[in-house]
Amino acid sequence: MNGIFQSIFKAYDIRGIIGKTLDADVARGIGQAFGAAALAKGQKSVVIGRDGRLSGPELSAALAQGLQSVGVDVIDLGMVATPMVYFGTNVLDSQSGIMVTGSHNPPDYNGFKMVLAGEAIHGDTIQALYHAIVKGEFPQGSGGYSTHDIKDAYIKRMLSDVKLARPMKIAVDCGNGVAGAFAAEIYRAMGCEVTELFCEVDGTFPNHHPDPAHPENLQDLIRCLQETDNEIGLAFDGDGDRLGLVTKGGQIIFPDRQLMLFAADVLTRHPGKEILYDVKCTRHLAPWISARGGQPLMWKTGHSLVKAKLRETGAPLGGEMSGHIFFKDRWFGFDDGLYAGVRMLELLSREADPSALLNALPESVSTPELQLQLQEGENFALIAKLASDAKFTDAKDIITIDGLRVEYADGFGLARSSNTTPVVVMRFEAETEEALARIQAEFKRVILAARPDVVLPF
Repeated sequence: MNGIFQSIFKAYDIRGIIGKTLDADVARGIGQAFGAAALAKGQKSVVIGRDGRLSGPELSAALAQGLQSVGVDVIDLGMVATPMVYFGTNVLDSQSGIMVTGSHNPPDYNGFKMVLAGEAIHGDTIQALYHAIVKGEFPQGSGGYSTHDIKDAYIKRMLSDVKLARPMKIAVDCGNGVAGAFAAEIYRAMGCEVTELFCEVDGTFPNHHPDPAHPENLQDLIRCLQETDNEIGLAFDGDGDRLGLVTKGGQIIFPDRQLMLFAADVLTRHPGKEILYDVKCTRHLAPWISARGGQPLMWKTGHSLVKAKLRETGAPLGGEMSGHIFFKDRWFGFDDGLYAGVRMLELLSREADPSALLNALPESVSTPELQLQLQEGENFALIAKLASDAKFTDAKDIITIDGLRVEYADGFGLARSSNTTPVVVMRFEAETEEALARIQAEFKRVILAARPDVVLPF
């Protein structure tokens, strides 16, 4: 592959298609640029890991070569979940790390999630890596290389302060993602009886896509709960930093409702503190947090952006609709689906009927995340046009911290640009089906006025 594509340098990570926009040469360049940036921050070593994708070993090896060539020592964790690299940057001799992962993207994708000197990098810092690679002027060195097995320390620390009130029977669906190498072992060590679904790591994802944000990927888990005596189902995305949750009756407890339980618990130890959540979350979250003595704080979508805000505010907890949950309370403040599962089971084990507790959480009629497919770059142009031109009838408030979240007396509608793919992400919630239809019709009207040619997903 000749040259490097700026399009793979996204808002909070790097992501490309193997053999088209991403290969070993690109990975090597990223290693050099990141290594130079790490050295500039006084970092002598970088922790790396990879998920279960077929392209992982080659990209990871090239990344390590790039890092070593500028004089950085590489600590290679091998095949791990993304949060295990984050954990490594908290407990090993380095505050910088790179995870080679395509997250929940299709099998032919891969990418890099990065922590530089303790901060999840995003925006301009990621663009700076691109410009450094194009310039190609790097320090010369010969860094060392070592491997490290972090699994036992990670599990031990995770379970050190979490206790189940009683043993539980659970089902775990890893969608053949890398979480499958660790999830069952973690929950068995807690005292759970675990039924495993698709826990064999397979980068072709032969059963269903490893993305619990989409209901179709949870159907196997729902069926398993119906046919067995398991009480609850946990599901993970491709790299283990997001949690999905299903009740005995097959209801999906989306992460904004999971966050209610977590917030109620965390606020008992951190009264009056902020609880962060992204623009996609339910409107029931703010009153729930306030009623329990916390300060609700809505923020932009994106794991790096929420982590940065968490650090800035000192909030003990944050979460995103996509399933990234960030515990600073009793943990390190990074998003970790496996750890969120541990904390969820701790809370649910106190209940005789965990599903009843979950199903009773406030809920409105809502849509899952809907995606309007566009060409590269058109998503940002459309949102900008809506922000300047669109007029919404009867809107109580228009929140513009990330796209447009239009609040009504009886619901909300959201349209924002994805930062990873050329789509406009939409989500709607309302008190009744009629209100939902009315809000969606409003959005349809303003979007078609701006772009008459688009095919809307609702």
